[in-house]
Amino acid sequence: MLECVPADNLSWEPHEKSMKIGRLAKHIADLPIWVERILNADEFNFATANFNREPAASTEDILKLFDDRITAAVKILESSADESFNAIWTVYRGEQLMFQMPKKVALRNFTFNHIYHHRGQLSVYLRLLNIAVPGMYGPSADETL
Repeated sequence: MLECVPADNLSWEPHEKSMKIGRLAKHIADLPIWVERILNADEFNFATANFNREPAASTEDILKLFDDRITAAVKILESSADESFNAIWTVYRGEQLMFQMPKKVALRNFTFNHIYHHRGQLSVYLRLLNIAVPGMYGPSADETL
């Protein structure tokens, strides 16, 4: 899906309230970082967190970011003890407690579900740009069996 993002049109957005396609693609590429943030720490604070807000420079940069994040995430997942997934992860915004949940639930919500959601969003962006949408759970309308 990320390979289909048009390098010459990273600033395109379907609506003024929507993310630009380059920002959306970079966000998707960056989301596997949550594996590290969840498994390597018991707490996360949105008020003090650093997020990379630099715009995507190219499709190649987006793909490299994704490859780097996935490689790191797999390494962390492979080296984590099974019992660590049951530990509680706590999220704050400054002093405000936002929620607590087992790390395995946080991984599903913050990493996997988050990626699926934005991947679906990106597929709509591609369709609106008349770019062939690759299949996600089998062939898309642009592919044949």
